[in-house]
Amino acid sequence: MSELTSQQIAELKKRLLEKRDELEKLVADAAAGAKPVSLDQPIGRLSRMDALQQQSMSQASREAAMQGLEQVRAALHRIASGDYGFCIACEEGIDPARLRARPEAPLCLDCQAGRERK
Repeated sequence: MSELTSQQIAELKKRLLEKRDELEKLVADAAAGAKPVSLDQPIGRLSRMDALQQQSMSQASREAAMQGLEQVRAALHRIASGDYGFCIACEEGIDPARLRARPEAPLCLDCQAGRERK
């Protein structure tokens, strides 16, 4: 597998920084919607159930965004340390096409497939 050029890394880093900013905004927005629902509010039972469902969906959205943010931050750390583009499991190069599709990907396709089979 060929190593990434400095230009490719710079382009992927730019995409990662943009993705990080988007995810940080999503986390902040979802945090506002995940606040506890007050059971003392004078609203109907169905409205309260809807509010609880919205809260649950906001919490799930926030957790997914936080997980994505963690992956993006890890990829940015790998860029800074010079390890970006190499699989964290087998240490082989990750296909540049995979990184273009998912710049935060820490695993090559073979290792990712192996983890998904487990």
